[in-house]
Amino acid sequence: MLLDLALRWLHVLGACVLLGTGAGIAFFMVMAHRTRDAALVAHVAGTVVVADVLFTATAVVLQPLTGLWLAARLGWSWTEGWLLLSLALYVVVGLFWLPVVWIQMQLRDLARHAAAARTPLPARYFRLYHIWFACGFPAFVAVLAIVWLMLARPVF
Repeated sequence: MLLDLALRWLHVLGACVLLGTGAGIAFFMVMAHRTRDAALVAHVAGTVVVADVLFTATAVVLQPLTGLWLAARLGWSWTEGWLLLSLALYVVVGLFWLPVVWIQMQLRDLARHAAAARTPLPARYFRLYHIWFACGFPAFVAVLAIVWLMLARPVF
């Protein structure tokens, strides 16, 4: 019983970290980008990369482990529709998140170079930023859907 409660807590905490870190990272990157200040973008993007590695990556690894362990402990079939859809959406999130992390590193490096050279952000920075921005929407919606599925566990 205590193990089940601990697993639920860890799983919900992981979902909070994924949702909160993702929203926070997006907010701060957008706000920094709007300034067009290479030094500020470089600083914020550097912090964002660290946050993604420390918080998001940890939650990304632990979330399916706690979820599948919890499902097994509670007797949920891994073929239940809501659980399969959650896992499929999790893969979708990952397919967007992995390139986003790489893009964030590129944005950071491009901004650092521009700041060091005291030049404006290059055209490549803006191209990559638009891709980064576009990837955020489907990933964020998918995370919201996963949280809903986790809570509602609809039968289908």
